[in-house]
Order: sequence, then C-alpha cells, then structure tokens
Amino acid sequence: MIDLSTTYLGLKLRTPLVPSASPLTQELDGVRRLEDGGASAIVFHSVFEEAKSDGAARPALDHYLSQIRKAKEAIHVPVIGSLCASSSGGWAEYARQIEQAGADAIELNLYQIPSQADVAGAELEDAYVATVKAVKSAVRIPIAAKLTPFFTSITNMAKRFDQAGADGLVLFNRFYQPDINLEAQEIQANVLLSTAHALRLPLTWIGILYGRIKANMAGTSGVHDPEDAVKLLLVGADVTMMCSALLRNGIDHIGYIEAGLHEWMEKHEYASVAQMKGTMSQLRCPDPAAFERAQYVNAVKGIQNVVLTGREAWRILSGE
Repeated sequence: MIDLSTTYLGLKLRTPLVPSASPLTQELDGVRRLEDGGASAIVFHSVFEEAKSDGAARPALDHYLSQIRKAKEAIHVPVIGSLCASSSGGWAEYARQIEQAGADAIELNLYQIPSQADVAGAELEDAYVATVKAVKSAVRIPIAAKLTPFFTSITNMAKRFDQAGADGLVLFNRFYQPDINLEAQEIQANVLLSTAHALRLPLTWIGILYGRIKANMAGTSGVHDPEDAVKLLLVGADVTMMCSALLRNGIDHIGYIEAGLHEWMEKHEYASVAQMKGTMSQLRCPDPAAFERAQYVNAVKGIQNVVLTGREAWRILSGE
C-alpha cells in the first residue's frame, strides 16, 4: 500500500495536498467541501490588520476568529490561520487571538511592497525576521513564514527565518500588481490566476534549500496537475499547496491531483511520500549545478539550438 502521508508544521497529514489561502474558506460550507474534496489541511483566507485604519478591525477580526472556531467544530483536518499584519504589535496580538480561537498553526503572510527609497533592503529583512521572532514568542502553535521571492539572497533569509524559529517556509507569495483601466484612466485591481509555469520558481528554491534548513517547506504557485505536485515533492517539499487550480477547476480537483500522485508513485515504485521527498534536490542530484548558473547557460544554449534548427528547416523547405 502506498503511503501518501507527510508531516508539516508538526502536523501529521493524510496527503501533501493542502489548499492555500483563498476565498474558498470564507464560508463554512466551503471549508467542509474542501475537507470532503480531499484536503489534508486547510489554510484559511488572510485576516488583514489594515482594517484598523477604517475602524473595522475588531468586527473583522471577531468574524475571522468565529469562522476558525466553527471550522474546528465542523471538520477534522488541521486548520491553519493566515495573518497579514502591518505593525510590529499587530502581528503578535492577532496571532495570539488566532491561536486562542483554536487554529492548529499560523501562516504569516509577509506581504510588503518596499516602496520607500530611504529604507535599505537589510532593514526590511531585519524587520521580517523580527516579525517571526515576535510571533514565535507570542504563541505556542507552529508558525510558517510565507516568503517573497525578491530577497537578494533567499538562502540566507531562509536560514535566518529558520534560526528565528519558523517551523515552516511557504515558497512563494505572489504579489498582485495593479493594472490600468485605459477608458477610465484609473488604477484597478486585476488578479491573474497562476499557471503551471509559475512552478519553476518554488521548484528551484525548494530544491536548493532542501537539507540545509530544519523548517518544513511548502511549495505554492503553479500546482495545477499531479505532475506539478510530484515535482515539488521530488525536490524536497513537505506539502504542495494550490489555489488557482481549485478556483479554475473546482474543489474536486484535489481528488484528481491525489489520484494522479498515487498513480505516478505506483508506476515508479515509490512506497511513500517520505521515500521520494528530496530525491531530486540539489543535495542528491547527480548534477547539482543544474539548479544554478550552469542551468541558465544550458537553457540559453538550448534556445539558440532551437533557433538554429528552425532556420535550417526553413532553408530546406524554401529551397535556399
């Protein structure tokens, strides 16, 4: 029998398939449907501290906490709160209340656009690490840091978050850039769902980080088919998260991913997720350089060869 179980944030999960933060958890019915659809844990939609600015902070937070309590009563899989605060005190305060509401873990949605020209990158990095330390000291449940891919040195920051006490890292956060409405000449929100191409970024960095940090790793962005989940597990992810695929295809898509993962493991004679995890990471890859600059060089050469081959085919067809 194939064992699909995995451990993430100290939680024993039936499979590595976890819906990430999304509108699907805004109603209790959606939470129940996610469990019925095969989710092994559920990351709640984010609660934002910005509500303080318009006086809606307490009602918004109270509603969020109530939803977590109801979810814990209604389902049996772990519930992971998602927090996106904006002040140093807000992170710890909100985290404590999410813990008290019954959440099994908290995902820190570290979402900040570094738009201030007089704030150095090192200062921002220190603030991120301080946030993790503050939350870690405020709660007893596990915490995961959802990271941006835009750090100058992701490996260094992963190590710092690890040392600060993060139980897990979620790679990566997707920033939603604004768009322009040309008719109204206004800035407007335009959420674009991910595609399978987005998988390459978490795939690369999870493969590099595997075995170098103690924290668990969740791969998110670009998980649309069973093969995407397989790839992330092979490079070292503990869980594979999905959002866009469920919004596009429905919650039952989780079952499709699980069936495909099971089929792939059976075909390639893997008895468990634990056995396959990290087998294609940089530490275990026969060609470790494939994760770094050498891969870029080879990719460029490959494109050049495709271009040259195409030109040669055109010469033959055109009789040149």
